[in-house]
Amino acid sequence: MLAPNRQQPAPPSHNRVPDVTLDFWVIKLMAVTTGETAADYLADTIGLGLTVTSLIMTGILIAALVLQFAQKRYVPWAYWLAVVLISIVGTLVTDNLVDTFGVRLQTTTIAFSVALAATFAVWYASERTLSIHTIFTTRREIFYWLAILLTFALGTAAGDLVAESFDMGYLTTGLLFGGAIALIVLAYWLLNLDGILAFWLAYILTRPLGASFGDLLSRSARHGGLGFGTIFTSLLFLGCIIALVLHMTLKGTTDEADELLLDLD
Repeated sequence: MLAPNRQQPAPPSHNRVPDVTLDFWVIKLMAVTTGETAADYLADTIGLGLTVTSLIMTGILIAALVLQFAQKRYVPWAYWLAVVLISIVGTLVTDNLVDTFGVRLQTTTIAFSVALAATFAVWYASERTLSIHTIFTTRREIFYWLAILLTFALGTAAGDLVAESFDMGYLTTGLLFGGAIALIVLAYWLLNLDGILAFWLAYILTRPLGASFGDLLSRSARHGGLGFGTIFTSLLFLGCIIALVLHMTLKGTTDEADELLLDLD
């Protein structure tokens, strides 16, 4: 399931989001893990609280998205900076609804599912496609990032619902969502499941998968975790993300140089 659409005409201009490769899924999983642990670190460990943390991170996210929209093409560091920040904000949205306003996890899971489905419906009605291979206009990019935000909020709600409300624990929850992703991959390769549908289903499910393992690593043994703490866990995955983004950037620069040489020949 590395390419969500097996046959897709070339877009008329630069796509603004990355190709779906193994690197994409690895860094995306790390980004959602970082989003979970970083949100907990800022709100709980430092003691900023959910409201202050949400306001600060939303402001930083808006600045990062302005920067991302200004690129008009895929730039690894700008794109993945936005993903990490939107992962944190998506986590905070759900946490605020549940912890601050007392909304049940069942309600948030259903509400975000409906909101995401509505976003996809309006996106398709407007653009006649949900493919991530053709994000080359501002309107499509707006739909894309709105869908991404809702997948993170939904994934947080669904993951917490299974791990905490259903009392299945972080490890079992992570394995459960990992198994669901494996079934989607098998359906894509063996049963010809539509690539776009497979991509978005897997994208949603990687959020609770990463968050569950993030909580497993960072939470104390008393709360069902391994006790590594939010600081260590966040820095570990953030360091891996930076290394992968640097690799992507250098690889992209090398590929562009090779294409230029071929054109000159």
